[in-house]
Amino acid sequence: MTSKKTFFISDAHLGTPNHEESLIREKLLVKWLEQVRHQAKEIYIVGDLFDFWFEYSRVIPKGFVRILGKLAELSDAGVPIHFLTGNHDVWMKGYFEKELKIPVYHNPVVRIIEGKKFYIAHGDGLGPGDYGYKLLKIIFRNPFCRWLFKWLHPDIGIMIADFWSKRSRYVSAEGQIEPFEGEDKEWLILYSRSLLEKEHYDYLIFGHRHLALDIPLNDKSRFINLGDWLTCFTYAEFDGETFMIKRYSND
Repeated sequence: MTSKKTFFISDAHLGTPNHEESLIREKLLVKWLEQVRHQAKEIYIVGDLFDFWFEYSRVIPKGFVRILGKLAELSDAGVPIHFLTGNHDVWMKGYFEKELKIPVYHNPVVRIIEGKKFYIAHGDGLGPGDYGYKLLKIIFRNPFCRWLFKWLHPDIGIMIADFWSKRSRYVSAEGQIEPFEGEDKEWLILYSRSLLEKEHYDYLIFGHRHLALDIPLNDKSRFINLGDWLTCFTYAEFDGETFMIKRYSND
């Protein structure tokens, strides 16, 4: 067993619902990063760190200086950090790589960690159904559409993005996370089972769903959803033998 651990987090959605509440969560996240920095072999941010992120040629969204500074500090100290884009921060194109030395992945990644095989993805647009969102995802990722969007003034662009971010499939009109629908109805679980029909994975790690889930798919494979930093404040750690989802406490 390694003396260091691999950590996974997702769905902080910094920027929502307002500056004051977001800042509280941002400070907690920075505190957590500082606490795990000496234990961390690697850190995976599995999408939607921000509720909205769009990189113009010379402009990035206002704010987030604490989390960006802490990520830069850890990266400079030699802690490998990996960023997988989610549906809220898909519009990344070089800032993290150049300024923070953090690689950004726009597609699922497969990793061998301490001899175990991991499939890691944010999870949006995967699995059966949800064809409306899948079409929208194609539009969002289209280079021509992104080129058109960048000509909007940032105040207008962010206003539009805030509108769309509140239309997340898994958040109700009251702002509550939709409950677990059962293994036979959860698209990411169905998607994971289809992957296992073709190839073995020990752990299939996702964000997006905003629920902390650890579900065995067979005798050797587990489905993991990381929860979020809106209501769950959960993260996962793997020490080479044991994989655990934990809840962060400010105490």
